[in-house]
Amino acid sequence: MAAKATAKPARVDLSRSAVARYIQLASLFRRRIQAGEWGVGAQIPTVEDLSAECGVARATIRQALGQLESEGLIERYRAKGTFVKERAKEQLWCEVATDWSGLLMSRAGAIIEVLSDDRGQKPRQIPHPIGKLAPSYRRLRRRHTRDGVPFLLAELYIDERLSKRMTRTLFETKTALRLIADIPGVKIKDARQSLTIGTADVEIAQALNIPLNAPIACVTRSVVDQNGSLVFIGEGLYRGDQVRIDMKLK
Repeated sequence: MAAKATAKPARVDLSRSAVARYIQLASLFRRRIQAGEWGVGAQIPTVEDLSAECGVARATIRQALGQLESEGLIERYRAKGTFVKERAKEQLWCEVATDWSGLLMSRAGAIIEVLSDDRGQKPRQIPHPIGKLAPSYRRLRRRHTRDGVPFLLAELYIDERLSKRMTRTLFETKTALRLIADIPGVKIKDARQSLTIGTADVEIAQALNIPLNAPIACVTRSVVDQNGSLVFIGEGLYRGDQVRIDMKLK
């Protein structure tokens, strides 16, 4: 007989967010599975037990469990209960590199879709004041997917003088920084990267096919060439459930 997963006795506080309660609970239960608190093959607490723990109606618990069932993480059996089918898949699609060579690497199996391409633009913000602005920029919005699942929404500002040397094919196949690094005669003098954590607004949620207010990782990058020109500014919005950062500490 499969072991039965145990729930935490402390009452869950769902009043801290305006996000729908069933979405908050789905995230909580998903985390319990991923952390191994609810092990694969184990029976999770009953709807009644979870309802009491979380202080919500049973219908809300059923909505949350329905979300996990649609993701293939649990299976529900009439008169038997609900069991963990598998852990959430390891999130390896969006490894955010912290070194220059890693940032140039493409992700295996990723497809890049150009959503918009506008010339004569000015950056809306300067995340890193490390160089002088170019006269104008080419702004591209791109979406990265793998196996049909979007994981990254990016906005790139490329010095328009350099972008003239780039073809549509390059925009659909190369990582953002690879586009700059591969231009003959361009030498990188300085480059910066920052990461912050936020939540998805309506547009981002739709573009990445995630719930409203779901966690996202926002990565901004800036590149300065040998002449001190800010030749590239980029912002990447990664799905929070699909991102990982590895850093060597020693």
